[in-house]
Order: sequence, then C-alpha cells, then structure tokens
Amino acid sequence: MTPVRLMRPYLSYDSVEQDFRAVFDSGIFTRGENVAAFTEELASYVGASHVFLATSATTALWVCLKLLGIGPGDEVAVSDFSFPATANVVEDLGARPIFVDVDPATYNMRADDLEAKISERTKAVIFVDALGNPTGLHDIKKVCERRALPLIEDAACAIGSAERGRKCGSIADLTCFSFHPRKLLSTGEGGAISTDRADWAEWLRVKLAHGASGTKGLGLDFVEYGYNFRLPELQAIMGRKQLLTLDDVIRRRQAVRDAYSALLTPLGFRAQEIGADVQYNVQSLVFRVPDAVDRDRLVRDLKEDGVETTLGTYCLSDTTYFRDRYNDVQPVAAMLEATTITLPCYDGVPVEHVVDCIQRRVN
Repeated sequence: MTPVRLMRPYLSYDSVEQDFRAVFDSGIFTRGENVAAFTEELASYVGASHVFLATSATTALWVCLKLLGIGPGDEVAVSDFSFPATANVVEDLGARPIFVDVDPATYNMRADDLEAKISERTKAVIFVDALGNPTGLHDIKKVCERRALPLIEDAACAIGSAERGRKCGSIADLTCFSFHPRKLLSTGEGGAISTDRADWAEWLRVKLAHGASGTKGLGLDFVEYGYNFRLPELQAIMGRKQLLTLDDVIRRRQAVRDAYSALLTPLGFRAQEIGADVQYNVQSLVFRVPDAVDRDRLVRDLKEDGVETTLGTYCLSDTTYFRDRYNDVQPVAAMLEATTITLPCYDGVPVEHVVDCIQRRVN
C-alpha cells in the first residue's frame, strides 16, 4: 500500500493558479487586495472586531506580549502541553513562563492549577487549545477576569473550533492563529492576531507597519518604532481559498475521528476528550495509548509499516532547556507527552488499514 502520511493539504495549485497569475501580472506582492480581503474575511469568520495577519503564530504571540508590556521580572502563566513557541516568546522577552499543568482527558490548562500559581508578578495567561480543542477556555477566562489578568489564546491549532457557540478568536482578549503546513488552513507559513479592543488594535496597526501612521511631507510619518511581520499576497490567496471550505473540512475530519474512535476504543486507546459545548476542528487526531503499550516503539513500528505518526505534543517544562533552567516539570503534561500518539487524518485516509497495523503491533 502507498505510505500513509500524517497530513495532506486541503488546497490544490489549480484552485489558486489564476489568482497567483493576477498577482504576478499586477506586480503587487504585498499589502494588496488579497491581504485586505483575507483580513476582513478572517475577522468575519472568527467573529472578532479586528484581525491582523502575521508571519507565524510565534511572531503573533511575541507581538501580543510586547503589546502587554511583558518584560524582565514578569511572569506569564502558560499551558504546559504545547509546542515550545508558547513559552519561548515569554523567555525571549526576559519574563518567566510559569507552567500550568493540564487535564489528563482534555489536555488543556487546569483552572485550579492556574489559580494556585498566580502571583503578584503574573502579568498574563496563555491558554493553549491543545491540538485544536478549546475545552475549558471560558473557565480560564473567568479566572483571568476575576484576577484582572489579560488572556491570550494560543489558537495555533484551533481555527474553526468553538466553545459555547463562540469561535476561537472571539473569546480571549487576544488570540493567535497559525497557518503552518500542518494546520487545516495553511499558507505555508503565516499567522494572525484577533482582538475586540480598539485601543489594542490601533497599537497593532501602527506597530505592524514599522511604526507608521499617516504621512509627513512626501512620505510616511513614523510615530513609533515598529516591525514587519507581513503576510504576502500569494499567501493571503491561499488562506482565502481554504477559508471558504473550512467548515466542510472540519465536518469531514470529525467523521474520520469517529471512525478511528469506534475501532480503537475497544483496543484500549483513549481519545482526547472534547467538551459537550465544544466544536472541535480535529486539527490533530490524538489518542492516549493503552498502559501496556510503549508509545515510542509503536511509532517506530508503524513507520516500518508505512504509516506516519508522531507524539501528541510536548511537555514544555520537561524540555531540556526549561527543565535545566526552572526544574518545574508538570506531571500530567509529562505523562501525556510520553503516552499520546497523533494518527493520520485527512480525506480518504485508510482508517481500517491504519488500525489493522496498530492492532498487529500492540497484540
């Protein structure tokens, strides 16, 4: 059988060729009509008042921390089960990431552990929609509101997900998305920030334009220092095309998840739990392996069978850098890093073949 990849893109060259050609003919590769349109369409889709495109979710997170004035001596509470970028941006600004452990079923930040770790130095909270799952986001928001802390949602994986009828991007004070190749909406690389606060939106508008606002004589008036984290026109076209079909893609991925769950649950695999009031985009299809199964060996064995899999994601506090620096490993996040597996999920994935390979290896 043809090797089974972990992910396949939901975009073809044929669907963007004509629009790409128009950009080349115009010579406008940045700050053009597609960037403007993608910005508006994304804001409408997630239900946010303001959206700003960026080069990645990492730069988006970094800019949000700069907006909040995070710096040396500050602490930022972060979900401990995530990709290292979540904590790296805190570290880069001289602040300390405070690792908050996660729920073993949903993989998301625990409100009680967050409460216990908030101190007078805490200046913000970064909640991660683990693998696209926003379960518990509103509970964390309540904690933040009670403690007067800004909430940043690391929604790198959560485009199209929702909790209590509100899409990710319209719940937290600031939300950051990723358009990396493994995401459901991919622009190759790229990201976005959403917010409902007009004052923060004005800060972002100026800062993300090199600090320019208005004109001075024949040129721009640079009223601040700023940055260039722009998304180009070609990438905006890719984003626009995928946004049109995103909800259909999510429905199809949910059907794939259901098919896997029906076959793997009897074998002792436990799917990531999703709240009853949550719409899950199935960004990554992740299960905890049975207690008797060596996850690392299973991943290697499946590779021999031509099936690409990987770990769920990382326990940030147990990475070499953060463990050596802070020695504050969170037990549940460490357990999940060691026992979760991400399975192939896309249209046409041979679910029964993948499960047959798994069953042969674990029995």
